[in-house]
Amino acid sequence: MIILDLAVKSSRNRKFTTGLTILSIALSVMLLLGIEKIRHGAETGFTSVISGTDLIVGARSSQVQLLLFSVFHIGNPTNNISKHSYEMISDHPRVKWAIPLSLGDSHKGYRVVGTTVEFYEHYQFANNRQLTLDKGEWFVKQDDAVIGAEVAESLNYQLEDQIVIAHGSGEETFIDHADKPFHVAGILGRTGTPIDRSVYVSLESIDAIHGDMYGTEHSHDPLMGYQQDEPEEAYEEAHEHDESHREGHEHEESEGQGGISAVLVGLDSRGAALGLQRGFNEHRHEPLTAIMPGVVLLEIWHMLGVVERILLAISALVVAIGLFSMLIILMTSMNERRREMAIFRSVGARPVHVFSLIMGEALFVTLLGVALGVFLVYGLLALLQPWLESVWGLYIIIGWPTSIELYLMMLIALCGFLVGLVPGIRIYQYSLSDGMTIRM
Repeated sequence: MIILDLAVKSSRNRKFTTGLTILSIALSVMLLLGIEKIRHGAETGFTSVISGTDLIVGARSSQVQLLLFSVFHIGNPTNNISKHSYEMISDHPRVKWAIPLSLGDSHKGYRVVGTTVEFYEHYQFANNRQLTLDKGEWFVKQDDAVIGAEVAESLNYQLEDQIVIAHGSGEETFIDHADKPFHVAGILGRTGTPIDRSVYVSLESIDAIHGDMYGTEHSHDPLMGYQQDEPEEAYEEAHEHDESHREGHEHEESEGQGGISAVLVGLDSRGAALGLQRGFNEHRHEPLTAIMPGVVLLEIWHMLGVVERILLAISALVVAIGLFSMLIILMTSMNERRREMAIFRSVGARPVHVFSLIMGEALFVTLLGVALGVFLVYGLLALLQPWLESVWGLYIIIGWPTSIELYLMMLIALCGFLVGLVPGIRIYQYSLSDGMTIRM
């Protein structure tokens, strides 16, 4: 305790250099923990861009492609699914709700999504958060449109403003529908998800613009056999039922595909998701792809793992630079403190005491730097959390440090202590006569 008390007093006597060292370490810790917080928040935000949806069903395509165009509005569907398939999905006894999505149109670079009121009632994001309306109401009339927060802000739209949609996605559009304009009925609250960059209209209005694109309804629903709680039993029963009706449908021809690009599905039990996914994927009358969005989101995030490693490597390099700066400051002050150490030894201190004093100072400065860095991180997050969540969709939880963060703080403290070994050993080797001799 005496050595530690001396280390604190010695550090206080050199406020400027000690302050610079503490600030250097604090900024390094702030950057490292900040990147870790943002990385975790980005992962949480990415995997929570859609929440509470058990399955997404669309025409036959890759899982990643289906997720990208239905959730992130990136790319286009390979095909639409028929009205029969949509009704088969929505009428299934294990399905609580089904949200149809019709994609393929845009408005001034923003995606237009045809859907129903179920989207507003059941779509969730960021740990089961519901959609909200900042202004107006969800569309009721056929020419009503509900726009995302970014669309309203970027195009300066207000309620009752007129908008015209066009065929095509993004900046490449082909035919606009100036003869059938929409009017802004509502503006959604900001979510930090692709919803902010979308325009929502009713399926009926999309159908009215494009004409009847739905296929013929079939009398047989091959997946209605999924009424058992066990996914494997339900799967086998459904396909036995499907096989018995297959011959009766061999001559049945579809009149066209429906205007539904994908269906978001919520089930009465998540345990049924695996069995239903397999059944939808092997639907015999129309090629479908069903995915569990949470699983595919994690797969995509792991594909981007190299970005995480690069960020962590950069922050670790900054920490190393901070500790190296601490070493430089300590070593620079050694020549000034040689007389101080010599006087200290002349009054009875042993070399080990001098060594312990230097190590105590290094530990004290490092711990203060870590504490200040943590304070800065949590202070900035508390101030910026609403902005990060609304603008960037980063849902960062401000709570007790995680095990990874505690590990990083302990590692930095240990590295700071080890950095103190270099000047500690150097001062330990100084002799009494060396410290008392004035060099010319």
